[in-house]
Amino acid sequence: MKYKGRRGSANVEDKRGMGGKTLVGGGIGGLIIVLIITFMGGNPEEVLNDLGATGTDQNVAYEETEEEKELVEFVSVVLADTEEVWSGLFAEEGLTYKEPKLVLYSDSVQSACGVAGSAVGPFYCPGDQKLYIDLSFYQELKNKFQAPGDFAMAYVIAHEVGHHVQTLLGTSGQVNDLRQRLSKEEFNKYSVKLELQADYYAGVWAHHAQGMDLLEEGDLEEALTAASAVGDDTIQKRSQGYVVPESFTHGTSKQRKSWFYKGFDIGTIKDGNTFEGTGIK
Repeated sequence: MKYKGRRGSANVEDKRGMGGKTLVGGGIGGLIIVLIITFMGGNPEEVLNDLGATGTDQNVAYEETEEEKELVEFVSVVLADTEEVWSGLFAEEGLTYKEPKLVLYSDSVQSACGVAGSAVGPFYCPGDQKLYIDLSFYQELKNKFQAPGDFAMAYVIAHEVGHHVQTLLGTSGQVNDLRQRLSKEEFNKYSVKLELQADYYAGVWAHHAQGMDLLEEGDLEEALTAASAVGDDTIQKRSQGYVVPESFTHGTSKQRKSWFYKGFDIGTIKDGNTFEGTGIK
């Protein structure tokens, strides 16, 4: 993706080295559960609070590497591009787009949804309308998930912004209202629809980025590879060797690729209704 020398966003908060409180009570097993449930933009609030984060704030002097400096520039430019695209799309609908903040952190961070460690992966917190990313995830995306490339990371950011769009449009609130009324298995079906819609919105952004001549050869393939790599079925096979469909919260690799590509192909808000027939818009 073309980003060198382009405008960055003013909505990036750098909290690297500031830390949050230490996570206790959940252990590695608890963090794995958080990763599966919240990875790539789920709702971490309930899970993070259940882990019982306690301890003292930790502040450590942070030394930025050259690679991280470049990543910060990249993330800032991508966020600025999402602001431009979604402001325009909201205006077409007679709405005003409220730009989210993106928080860079290292190791752990305090959000309105609770304290998150790096193992949670990138996430969006509707409580403070902020995106949270530890830049070390870029290496994890490349090495662990076999999804290299800058546009794979751009997809991650665009997906989290997609959750912000859902918050502004009221979709997230409608889904969250069902949490106490449905069984966990039934609610998971709505969670999947919410995640697939965020993938669609990520594709919508990519559609307009292409229209602005920002994409380079191979970028679309990088995003599709990333979307496939974080499917519930793929993650479960990797982590436990088998798949439990009723526990899916984000959708299969095929579904995630399909909805991202649909957004990329069409580029409109209205055609991303993954909730068709449920009464949720």
